[in-house]
Amino acid sequence: MTRSARNGELFLSARSAPASQPVFPAETHPRLSIMTPTRLLLGSVASSMVGFSLGALQGGQMAQLRFRAEHAHKMPDTTAGWYLYHKSKNYHAMQGGIREGFRMGFKTGIWSLVALSLESTVDRYRGSSDMFSTVIATLTVAGAFSLWHRFSLSTAARTAKYGLVFGLAYGGVQDLVGLARGRPIGYVEMIRRRFSSGSREGDGDASGQQRAP
Repeated sequence: MTRSARNGELFLSARSAPASQPVFPAETHPRLSIMTPTRLLLGSVASSMVGFSLGALQGGQMAQLRFRAEHAHKMPDTTAGWYLYHKSKNYHAMQGGIREGFRMGFKTGIWSLVALSLESTVDRYRGSSDMFSTVIATLTVAGAFSLWHRFSLSTAARTAKYGLVFGLAYGGVQDLVGLARGRPIGYVEMIRRRFSSGSREGDGDASGQQRAP
């Protein structure tokens, strides 16, 4: 009975140990000096706002063009008629802009959340945070976006190019901000280690030559 009870306690402790670990471990040098959960939230909200603005602008313009095309055969001929015409056109433009804004804002926020989450995952897997993780995340999301919308090969290649450019730009900005704030950058630290090891070897050879008769 005692041995079985001990085995049961060990089994329960082994199962409960991983559950007590945090989803996002403590970060000593987070990207942009913002912790990962907060960065994911702020990035998704900011992307949603940008997507809403662009979608509202495009949706309003398309709704205006649609309204003009639908009423091109019955244009008003009085002042009151023109007033009601423009009032209805503005109403349809606002309605179409809000609808398209929410739709594009939601999509932009979701894809941005996926990209930022993948960036953080690649950082933890590699053990370092730099623009290469950002490029991997943006290229992966660009490929998934192309597959989701079933783009042609040329369109998918153009989407991947945009993802690469955005990853290099956004990741480079993060690296510059990180260097300014003392965050270790993966490839920068590797270059520093190589230069420091090379200088140490050179100093060792020079000291050995001085000691030789």
